[in-house]
Amino acid sequence: MKYTIRTLIGAGVLATTTALSGMAQAAETIKIGVLHSLSGTMAISETTLKDTVLMMIEEQNKKGGLLGKQLEAVVVDPASNWPLFAEKTRELISKNKVDVIFGAWTSVSRKSLLPVIEELNGMLFYPVQYEGEESSRNVFYTGAAPNQQAIPAVNYLLSEDGGKAERIILLGTDYVYPRTTNKILRSYLNSKGISDADIMENYTPFGHSDWQTIVADVKKFASQGKKTAVVSTINGDANVPFYKELANQGIKAEDIPVIAFSVGEEELAGLDTGPLVGHLAAWNYFMSVESPENEKFISTWKKFIKDDNRVTNDPMEATYIGFKMWGQAVQQAGTTDVDAVRQAMYGQKVKNLTGGMAVMNTNHHLSKPVVIGEIQDDGQFDVVWETDGVVKGDAWSDFIPQSAKLKSDWTYPWACGNCSVAKYAAQ
Repeated sequence: MKYTIRTLIGAGVLATTTALSGMAQAAETIKIGVLHSLSGTMAISETTLKDTVLMMIEEQNKKGGLLGKQLEAVVVDPASNWPLFAEKTRELISKNKVDVIFGAWTSVSRKSLLPVIEELNGMLFYPVQYEGEESSRNVFYTGAAPNQQAIPAVNYLLSEDGGKAERIILLGTDYVYPRTTNKILRSYLNSKGISDADIMENYTPFGHSDWQTIVADVKKFASQGKKTAVVSTINGDANVPFYKELANQGIKAEDIPVIAFSVGEEELAGLDTGPLVGHLAAWNYFMSVESPENEKFISTWKKFIKDDNRVTNDPMEATYIGFKMWGQAVQQAGTTDVDAVRQAMYGQKVKNLTGGMAVMNTNHHLSKPVVIGEIQDDGQFDVVWETDGVVKGDAWSDFIPQSAKLKSDWTYPWACGNCSVAKYAAQ
């Protein structure tokens, strides 16, 4: 077959036109990356957050999308495999050309993807409580920092209302979030007069299932004549056998209360909660709180998921707030460009689901209320304590000496995640 110059030019024009058409078609939607484990040990917690993002996208598209474009979800499964979070992040940004990513749960997964999202100048909304000690210009932390969950929880345990604990047991999954959080808590407890001899600390692998010996050690540590409480940073499906073993060994909340930072309504849905009544959790939201915003959110969720028995939880609210703020920032900036949206994020406000107002601060952390709830036999939480208003999240803890010297502020002229407090105050 012979090719004339005209044929080749025509083919080139056709190819160029096709490529441009493909680019235009790709630009017709705003792509949102959804990076949550749908399999493996963390699927028990993360699958619901994938569904939450899909619900938010559907609701926004019903309103006309953003900037005249529909939103399109790009869902990937990093499968509770921490290095895979980095690989999937690169895929989402470089190959799928997403404009933003909502995802991750464990801090080790976030730490894995962090160098990639910074290298490629992406934007991540991270919706889960974490240990702090981090401030990235490419991440907005919509979950709780330690001063918005761990510190208030321990204060409650030490208070009259919380039983005036004199000994504290720190149980956690063996990775960065529990270990760093407990480093902060140990320092804080020491400052409150509780010695290291009255603090027990133990870590177990992800997916740990044999809790008999550890729970027996808890009972032994609590048998020294001092009121004892457990602070749990156990993550994922290991919570199921842990709470079952508490019940098996007859540990009741009135004897040794457990306050958890990673157990919410979704995790309790797989448990017989009868023996767990009275144990505690500290979050920034519970499904049981009463507000018009929460009532609407629950109704929308159940309609979307097509199951009246499905529950809501704190990381879902954090996802909801982050999504709403990102949408507002995109509208304000008039673009999905990461640098422009980042600047528009500062000061964004969204009604939270507890009836107050969430605010995004220049350290990329929210101002949020803190609530502590008791487990009920229906798998819900009865709120027993809450802050009067919202608490601003701290990127750096005052209870780690080197961190106490640091401040995060991503606005001009600082644009710094770990500025010197002294230098900052001098300006």
